[in-house]
Amino acid sequence: MSAHRRAAGQASPHKQGGQRRRTKAAGSGSTLRQDFAASLVVFLVALPLCVGVAVASGVPAELGLVTGIVGGLVAGLLPGSSLQVSGPAAGLTVLVFEAVREFGLPALGAIVLATGLLQLLMGALKFGRYFRAISVAVVEGMLAGIGLVLIAGQLYSMAGIKAPAEGLAKIAGLPGMLADAAQSPGARAALGLGVGTIAVLVLWKKLPKVVQVVPSPLTAVGLATAASVFLSLPVAKVEVRGLLGAIQPPTPDSFGRLMDVSLLGTVLAFTLIASAESLFSAAAVDRLHDGPRTQYDKELMAQGAGNTVCGLLGALPMTAVIVRSAANVQAGARTKASRVLHGVWLLLFAALFPAALGVIPIPALAGVLVYSGFKLIPVKEMKELWREHRGEVVILVVTAVSIVAVSMFEGVLIGLALAVIKTAWDASHVRLEIVDKGAGPIQTHLIGNATFLRLPKILDSLEALPQNRPVEVDLSGVHHLDHACRTALQNWAARHSATGTEPVKVTSGV
Repeated sequence: MSAHRRAAGQASPHKQGGQRRRTKAAGSGSTLRQDFAASLVVFLVALPLCVGVAVASGVPAELGLVTGIVGGLVAGLLPGSSLQVSGPAAGLTVLVFEAVREFGLPALGAIVLATGLLQLLMGALKFGRYFRAISVAVVEGMLAGIGLVLIAGQLYSMAGIKAPAEGLAKIAGLPGMLADAAQSPGARAALGLGVGTIAVLVLWKKLPKVVQVVPSPLTAVGLATAASVFLSLPVAKVEVRGLLGAIQPPTPDSFGRLMDVSLLGTVLAFTLIASAESLFSAAAVDRLHDGPRTQYDKELMAQGAGNTVCGLLGALPMTAVIVRSAANVQAGARTKASRVLHGVWLLLFAALFPAALGVIPIPALAGVLVYSGFKLIPVKEMKELWREHRGEVVILVVTAVSIVAVSMFEGVLIGLALAVIKTAWDASHVRLEIVDKGAGPIQTHLIGNATFLRLPKILDSLEALPQNRPVEVDLSGVHHLDHACRTALQNWAARHSATGTEPVKVTSGV
């Protein structure tokens, strides 16, 4: 499977194309030139995504740039994964939007700060490596659920219509939204601009390689911006506050709200999802190059340090983002200098050209995120899984539907619970062999792991044995016998012995 793989709403590294890039040391001048060129490419990819994620999250556009800057200048300088690039991610958009709607923008900084401190603690305790043990089906389901809610919500933004608050309501209301949009000239223009943006993103990879040197998100947003200006389209544009005006450090009151149980649940959801996305992304980036491998605990601490700074600035949460990371590797980056420089370019843009954000149409950014949402839904992987591991597909689908129907945190917990139950079921393979030679005792051999999950099957077979024949139960082939099975076998043996001609004989028990 390729999604291991995937983070922040972007295509898997296999879809990002290209062969593995060698990152062996070269001359210092050559390395610096390659890192400089790669940083410009990453900056051009990151710019529209930083702004789009912020707008979709319901926060000032500049806060997305702040998170991208911190991802370059803070996380980029720290050890962990040398070529992975961090910033605001589409995969957290839905969760951030819900948090801002429920707790308000001032509380966002406290939530992100608490997330960063938890990541630092987990990294110090060397928990980073254990994130690789999370069921891939749960992660795929989490991203698919995020993708569905993201697509539904951003379709409303493309039409300039306010979206319902709940995930199911967003999806159920789409036909009505499209009908309303068809009757409004402004909504039709906005929807057309968003659809055009998606078309550019889809068709860009079919163009000659020389054209694809320019990143597709930047091209799509640039063309949409030009169209909105020259055609004087009546569409909403990004609101500009200025970098310093957008920064809102957390207040003492917002720290006090961390004692709120629902807010703590949001912090845990941020921590789990941001950490999982970042570390799965690191595993994917490692497959793209031959340089140093990711040190997972250090990478988790780097993400934690970045989120701590983002929290202090009241910015969006940060994760590693696979599309920027893949662009970094494919542009020839050799060291972490490329990702640090991309943060410098974002800082210079935010400081020197903030007014440029004000001409970007929101439907274009919504189109970019709708496209990103589709990339989060692992359709191809689901087809492959269905042929070999149908139980994994069930976990994936249930996780995604739960996120849409309930919430992000509960949906992930439901998925994890299902994964644990499935693992327990798969691990409890047991076989009951019955040998009846027609005369003498009936011999039964129990082989495998006897747990309560398989108990009904075991008891059905034993209780079907004739009462007028002696029975011998051989447990020498049992690797594990849990308390429920042991008790049930003892009770069955007592009942059979009381009603039968001879007591049950149990041999080689565990």
